[in-house]
Amino acid sequence: MWAASCLASCCAACACDACRTVVSGISRKSARIAYCGLFALSLIVSWILREVAAPLMEKLPWINQFHKTPDREWFETDAVLRVSLGNFLFFTILAIMMIGVKNQRDPRDGIHHGGWMMKIICWCLLVIFMFFLPNEIISFYESISKFGSGFFLLIQVVLLLDFVHGWNDKWAGYDEQFWYIALFVVSLVCYVAAFAFSGVLFHFFTPSGHDCGLNTFFIVMTLIFAFLFAVVALHPAVNGSILPAAVISLYCMYLCYSGLASEPRDYECNGLHAHSKAVSTGTLTLGLVTTVLSVVYSAVRAGSSTTLLSPPSSPRAGKPLLPLDNKAEEEEEKEKSKTVTYSYSFFHIIFSLASMYSAMILTGWSTSVGESGRLVDVGWPSVWVRIVTGWATAALYIWSLAAPILFPEREF
Repeated sequence: MWAASCLASCCAACACDACRTVVSGISRKSARIAYCGLFALSLIVSWILREVAAPLMEKLPWINQFHKTPDREWFETDAVLRVSLGNFLFFTILAIMMIGVKNQRDPRDGIHHGGWMMKIICWCLLVIFMFFLPNEIISFYESISKFGSGFFLLIQVVLLLDFVHGWNDKWAGYDEQFWYIALFVVSLVCYVAAFAFSGVLFHFFTPSGHDCGLNTFFIVMTLIFAFLFAVVALHPAVNGSILPAAVISLYCMYLCYSGLASEPRDYECNGLHAHSKAVSTGTLTLGLVTTVLSVVYSAVRAGSSTTLLSPPSSPRAGKPLLPLDNKAEEEEEKEKSKTVTYSYSFFHIIFSLASMYSAMILTGWSTSVGESGRLVDVGWPSVWVRIVTGWATAALYIWSLAAPILFPEREF
C-alpha cells in the first residue's frame, strides 16, 4: 500500500513536471496551436469518459434522478455533454475577455498568449465542476448545441471557401497547361463524386413503396444547387472558377447525407436503420476528423473575418497568420505599431462553437431523454439543422460570386 502511494506520488510529480516543461515551451507564435492541442485534449477526455464514466455517474444522485435508471448510453452521452459544456465555457469566457483587443500593449494580449499553466488548471476545474450541475442545465446546453453546431458548420463553409480559393489561385498562378488540366480533373472528380453520391442517397432514402417526397425534395434541391453553382461560376460576368463550385457541390451533398442520416431510425424512408452501427462509426470518424481539421485551419488562417471572406489573392484579403518568412515579418512588426494580426475574440468563438459541434458528433445528435429515462434517438431538429445549413452554404457561395457584380462600388 505504501509502495503504491509512493508510486502514485512519483507519477503525479512527473506529470506536473512534464506539464510545466510543455507550457514553458509555448511561445507567442505557437499559442494558437496550443489552443488546438487543448481542444484536442477535450475530445480525448470526452471519448474516454464516454467509455468508462457511466458506472460512476449512475451512482451520483444529482445525475441519476430517474425513477428507472436509464440505459448506459444515456450516461455516456451525458458525460460527453458535460465535458463539452466546460470546454465551451472556457473558450467563451476567453472570447468575452478578448473583446476589443487591438494592439499588443493591451494587458489582455499577455493573457491570450501566456499563463498556460493557470489556463490549463482553470480548464480542468471547469470540466470537473460541470459534473456537479443538475440535468436541466445540461439538457438546455444540449438544445442550444444543435443550433451552435449549425453556426460552426457555416464557419466550416467559409473556411472551405478560403482554402479552395487559395488552392485554385495557386495552381492557376503557375499559368501552365499542366496545372489547368489538374484543376479541370479535380473539379470533374468532385462533380462526379457529388452526382454519384446523390444516386446513393436516392437508393437509401427514397425506397420504393413508400411516400418519401420530403427526402426526394432534399436531394433534388442539392442537385439543383450543384448545377446552379457551375452556371453562375462560369458566367462571363462572374469569370469564376469551376473548382470552388465543384468542391462546394460535394460538400452540400455531404450535408444532405448528414441530414438524411439523422432521420429517426424508425422512419420508413430512412434506409440506413439496418446499418446504423456501421454508419454511426463512419459518420463519427469523418465528423471528428473534419472538425479537428477545421479548428486547426482556423488557428492558422481564420484569425480575421477579412481573411475568411476574401480569396487569398484578393487585395482585401488579410495576411497569412503564419508567414513563411518569419524574420521579415518580425522586422515589419517592430517598425509598425504592434497591432494584433487577428481577432482574438473571434478566434475563441470558433473553439466555442466547435465544442458544441464535437459534442453532437460524439453523441450522434441524440442526447435528450424522455419520461422513461430512455434515450431518444436522432430526430427531426437535427435533420433540419443540417439541411438548412446546406441551403445557407449554397446561398453564401452564390452571394460571394454575385455580390461584387450587384454592388461594384462596395467591398466584400
